[in-house]
Parts: sequence; C-alpha cells; structure tokens
Amino acid sequence: MILADKIIELRKKNGWSQEELADILNVSRQSVSKWESAQSVPDMNRILKMSEVFGVTTDYLLKDELGTPEYLPAPESDSSLRSVSLEEAQEFLSVKEKNARQVSLGTLLCILSPATLILMGVLQETGKIKLSESGATGIGLTVLFLLVGAAVALFVLTGIRSQKFEYLEKEPIETAYGVSGLAREQMNRFQPRFTAWLTAGIVLCVVSVVPLMLSLFLFEDSDLARGISVVFILISVAVGVYMILRVGIVQGGYRMLLEEGDYSRAQKQEQQRTGWISGVYWMAITAVFLTYSFLSGRWDRSWIIWAVSGVVYALIIGIVKGIQQRK
Repeated sequence: MILADKIIELRKKNGWSQEELADILNVSRQSVSKWESAQSVPDMNRILKMSEVFGVTTDYLLKDELGTPEYLPAPESDSSLRSVSLEEAQEFLSVKEKNARQVSLGTLLCILSPATLILMGVLQETGKIKLSESGATGIGLTVLFLLVGAAVALFVLTGIRSQKFEYLEKEPIETAYGVSGLAREQMNRFQPRFTAWLTAGIVLCVVSVVPLMLSLFLFEDSDLARGISVVFILISVAVGVYMILRVGIVQGGYRMLLEEGDYSRAQKQEQQRTGWISGVYWMAITAVFLTYSFLSGRWDRSWIIWAVSGVVYALIIGIVKGIQQRK
C-alpha cells in the first residue's frame, strides 16, 4: 500500500476531512489533496507529524510493503501534568458557553453605555428636547453608570465561575481518554457558526463608520446628524464585538482542551512571561479613558482611545515577543 492510500485510510479512520487534517498538520487542504492523489509527497517533518497524529510508526508510512499499521506505543503518563477528566471537560465547556453569553453581553453594555449621554446632549443642543444641559447630562450619566454597573456584575459572576478552570489557560494539561475526541467533535460542529458570526461581527465593526462619513459629506453643518451617526457607530460596534466574543470565547474553550493555537504549551509559557504586560497596560488605558472622558465630557470622542490602544497593544506584544525570540 502506497503512502497516499495510507493517508486516506488513516484520515478516514479518525473521522477527519481533508480540511481538518490540514488544520492539524498546519498545511493547506490542497496539500493534503495532492498527497492523497499521489501528486506530491509530504516532507519528512510532515511525515513525523503524521506519525504522531495518527499514532503509527514512520516505517509504516514510508514502506509500501507494510500494509498493516504499526502503532506507536502509548505515551507514558506525565505525573507532573494536571489531568482533565471527561466530566471536568464537559463541565468546563458548559461554563464557557455561559461565560460567552455574559462576557459578550457585558462588553456590549460597556460599549453602549455612553450612547444615551451622547444622544441626549445632541438633542438638547439642537433643541429637539426641552431639557436643560444639566438635565440631559444627568439622564445620560445615569444610564451610563447603570449599564456599566450591570456589565461589571456580569464580569464578576463570570470571573467567579471561571476560577475553577484557570489552570486550563495557564498550565500544560493531560486529558483523559475521550476528552480530545469530544472537544474536536464539538469544535468541528461549531466551526460553521464560528465562521459566520466572526465574519458578521467584523463586517459590522468595519461598516459602522459609514453613516458618519455620509453625514460629513451630506450634512456638513448638522450636529444632529453627526451625533446620531456616532450613536450608530457605538451600536454597530457593540453588536459586532458581541458576536465576535460570543463565538470566540466558546472556540477558545475547545482550543484550551486541545492545547492548540493561543493555548498551546509554547504559548502558555509565552503568556507567563508577557501576561503582566497586558494587565498593567489595560489598567492604564482604562484610567486614561475615564479621566479624559470625565474631565473633557467628550464621550463622543473618547471611545477612539480603545481603538488606538488595541493597535498599540498589538505592536507592544509583537516587539516583546521579537526581543524574547532573539534572546
């Protein structure tokens, strides 16, 4: 049996599609297709990876005369690693689903919190409502604090609920029989929803500025149009971020159990070295945002701080990782 047939047989035995196997091996689906049709041969690094993934020897993969799979011996359990049972994994995934709903809702409330303040201010300035400036500001701030308070309550609840499983994000783990299969199967079923919601969320964030751009060109002197456009930006971004977080947190749960992507053992070690940067950075940004917003009263502009901060944060982490890799 040639290598192409062995790859097909082992892939189907594990219940994987070509795309799923490609993701595991970190190659394109076209590469797997060419291997299986004998149009090309994987390099030795991919052979070694396939040997590990399929649990067979490299001799079996490379020698055409070997028709019966030669399986690798079961790896010895590493007692230094924390074990995750099937029951714990199921409980963890259930908690992740609840947290995804509450964290994404809390974030949505935080983003929407200044919307009423902005809208009341614009309506009062343009004479659309008969309220004093202090009255309009008071209503806007009341709604702002109520929404932020509700969001904080949601964040606290999710934090308490997640404490039991913090080790999954930070420590190398060893999963019991059936855990990886459960996580992989559920992640594969979840993938279409993840892709659709993630795409829609990104699109909403991108197109959120369209009404503001139109108002600048079509209603140059209209404060009301610009104010409503800013509120629309907040609503669109809030919904977009909600959708991204809603599926991203659940997807992250599967990745944690599988120790893939951002939760691989190498990334966990990296996080231990750079995690403090994130905490300090975002605490400082929050302080800057609140200080500027309250002192200036320009909640219609201060939200930009978060957008700029996200870009700067990515640059900082990239520089730190580059320095560590050189070392």
